[in-house]
Amino acid sequence: MRRIFWLAMGATIGVLVVRKMSAAAERLTPQSIAGQLADGLRDLGDAIADFGADVRAAAASREDELREGTGLDAPLPTRDEATAGGQAAINARRGAHAADS
Repeated sequence: MRRIFWLAMGATIGVLVVRKMSAAAERLTPQSIAGQLADGLRDLGDAIADFGADVRAAAASREDELREGTGLDAPLPTRDEATAGGQAAINARRGAHAADS
């Protein structure tokens, strides 16, 4: 009975070792390594694209804040407004600047 137990134990361990070694050998083939490398590069490309999109969104948001704060998007006064109101009308449309105070 003991001999049958140890024979079965040895056969089971042998099968498990062969399966593990076959799986490791399969992962180390050139095709498998190339596939893993391609997947890694694809993931890296996706991460870089996501980072670039985040940077562009943050830059656009910050540019909008700066334009709003400096009054760069305010429309220019017409000729009538400039001559009728003089320099005061022009300054009122420009927005507040640190140099004005």
